[in-house]
Amino acid sequence: MTVAVRTPVAGPLRRPLGPVTPSSAPGDGRLTGIGLVLAGALSVNFGSAVAALLFPRAGALGTVTLRLTLSALLLVVICRPRLRGHSRSDWAVVCGFGVALGTMNSLFYQAIDRIPLGPAVTLEVLGPLALSVVASRRAAGLLWAGLALVGVFLLGGGGFGALDPAGVLFALGAGVMWAAYILLSARAGARFPKADGVAIAMSVGALCSLPLGVLTAGGSLLQPATLGLGLAVAVLSSGVPYTVELFALRRLPPAVFAVLMSLAPAVAALAGFLVLDQTLGALQCGGVALVVAASAGAVAAGRR
Repeated sequence: MTVAVRTPVAGPLRRPLGPVTPSSAPGDGRLTGIGLVLAGALSVNFGSAVAALLFPRAGALGTVTLRLTLSALLLVVICRPRLRGHSRSDWAVVCGFGVALGTMNSLFYQAIDRIPLGPAVTLEVLGPLALSVVASRRAAGLLWAGLALVGVFLLGGGGFGALDPAGVLFALGAGVMWAAYILLSARAGARFPKADGVAIAMSVGALCSLPLGVLTAGGSLLQPATLGLGLAVAVLSSGVPYTVELFALRRLPPAVFAVLMSLAPAVAALAGFLVLDQTLGALQCGGVALVVAASAGAVAAGRR
C-alpha cells in the first residue's frame, strides 16, 4: 500500500506505493491529483463493500485470503520484484510489513463481518490518528484526539449498544495494525526500490492468511463465482488504489494527500449505504464527521 508516504496518517492506508516526488505544478495538476485520491478512496472502500458480499460464500478469513493472494499475484507479475541483494535487516522489515498487512486486513474483514462498514473504518482510523497525534508532539494534538473521542462516542450512540462488541474490538485491533503498517511501509519503501517492497509484503501477508482461509473456506475458494468476486475485491482494494495514488502523489504534496485520505470513514459510510444498504443514524453520521475532522486536523497540524 510502497509508495511510502512519510506522513503520520495516510489512510486507509491499506495501500503503500513507494517514494514519490510530487510535482510542483499548480492548478490543473493539483485538481487532477485530488480527483485521483478521491477515486482511490472510493475504489478501496467499495472494494470492502464487495468483500462483504463475498462473506456468505467464503467467510471473512477466506475473503482475506482471496484478496491478498490475488493482489500478490497481480503485483508480482506487474512489479517483478528483485529478491537478491537484500540484507537480513531488509528482509526482517519487509516480512514485518507483510505480517502487519495481513493481520490488519484479517482483523478489518472480521470487523465488517459484524458491524457496518462506515463505523468499522471510523474506528480503524483511530490507529493512524493516534500515531499522528503522538508524532506531532504538539498540544493541539490533544484537541484533535478529544474531538475524535467525542466522535467515537457519538458513533456508538452514546454507548456502542448498537454495535457488536467483537466487531468494535476487531476494528480497533485493525487500527493498531494500521499504525504499525504505516511505520513499516515507510521503512520498506526506503529499503526496496519502486513497488518491490509492496509486492513482497503482499506475498508474505498472503502466505500468512492462506492456512486460516483454506481451513475456514475450503474448496469454496476455488468456485468460479467466488474467484470472480475475489478478483474484483483484489482489483478494487489493491490494483486501482495503488495505481491512482501513485499518480496522485506525483501531483500533490504528501500532507495534502494525507488530509484527503482522512475522508475514508465518510467514503466507507457511503459505500456501505449504496452497496450493502447499511444506514447510519444522525448521531452516527455526526460521529463519523467528527473523526474525519479530527484526522484531517491532526495531519495538517502535524505537518505545520
